[in-house]
Amino acid sequence: MNEIDQVAFIARTDRSAAFDALVVGSYEHVWRFCAALVDRQSADDLAQETYYRCIRALPRFRGDSSARTWLLSIARHVCADELRSRSRFRRADLDDIESTGAPVTPDIADEIAISDLLAKLDANRREAFLLTQIVRLSYGEAASICGCPVGTIKSRVARAREDLITMLCATDGPAVDRTPVILRC
Repeated sequence: MNEIDQVAFIARTDRSAAFDALVVGSYEHVWRFCAALVDRQSADDLAQETYYRCIRALPRFRGDSSARTWLLSIARHVCADELRSRSRFRRADLDDIESTGAPVTPDIADEIAISDLLAKLDANRREAFLLTQIVRLSYGEAASICGCPVGTIKSRVARAREDLITMLCATDGPAVDRTPVILRC
């Protein structure tokens, strides 16, 4: 049992120092996952909401999976709720932009470009890709978080890679090709 798992079990009954240690030991993973699924600007709030829900759910933590996997599963639900909430207002925002005639200028920063590409992926493929390639979880841990078989995660990651390559090859890139070598056409 790793340190975060041990702290989670202690925090089930003693929520003071043990819970603080749980947050400190897992915050970076939770924040990065939220930032990747939604956006960096919202990651702090989403991570905070994850730990708020964690406090309420902690007495039910049984250790069937690692504490990190359990926390990322909570974060996944928090992010899904946020994205559902945003999708309700997205159409109204687009209508406002179109009515003002304000040009939408893309930022050429690599991080923004990658985020845009990831956002275009199917939600299941994006989630599997982020969990395994960005958060660096094993396929088994990702499968546990997503509630599906390991083979499904592997195929989603493979298809996400194919989709990303297709998107990169289809776009007219900048004058300087910054496409990672492994993804070039």
